[in-house]
Amino acid sequence: MAQVVLASNNAKKLAELQRILAPLVPGVEVLGLADVAAYDEPAETEPTFEGNALIKARACLAATGLPSLADDSGLCVDALAGMPGVLSARWSGVPKNDDGGRGPWATGWSTDQANNWLLLSQLADVPDERRGARFRCAVALCTPGGDEVVELGEMPGRILRSEQGEGGFGYDPLFAADGHDVSTAELSPQDKDGISHRGVALRRIAPAVAAALA
Repeated sequence: MAQVVLASNNAKKLAELQRILAPLVPGVEVLGLADVAAYDEPAETEPTFEGNALIKARACLAATGLPSLADDSGLCVDALAGMPGVLSARWSGVPKNDDGGRGPWATGWSTDQANNWLLLSQLADVPDERRGARFRCAVALCTPGGDEVVELGEMPGRILRSEQGEGGFGYDPLFAADGHDVSTAELSPQDKDGISHRGVALRRIAPAVAAALA
């Protein structure tokens, strides 16, 4: 079976990619970083999603010798001038245990919980008509033959006033896509795949993955 590696330790993201690629690239086995020999993952130092995706895909290819996929994605909020953007995963900063349990780094909170708490706090006084946002994603493919392909995807929507739903991950419980009255955490995996930024980018890059594995 042809193999491609996703340069991520995020099990939910890996499952999402496997689910989306399966019908588009039949016979492909998508591995995660837990399935390959450990290597030092590079710092994400680029100011763009495209740049960070390429950094991760290039490092994965160099370490494994296998065609490598990497994505970099984030939430861009209109009222925050496009932030968190590339800082989405670490928007609440480095976890702290000395804040008395009052802030986004409260002891026992996950990073997702801290990020969501901080985002809601920053938008607390922003009216509904100004809560526009969009998820953006760049997916990069690097192949042993030296090819590099980057595709982009976007999902426009708005930020809700409280978390809704138990599915998805990251900011999903706070985000409602255009045309939907529920959060992306309340959508079925299939419905989310059909509109998500990552789904769009992966469908665009699927032909290049198929060609690389042919």
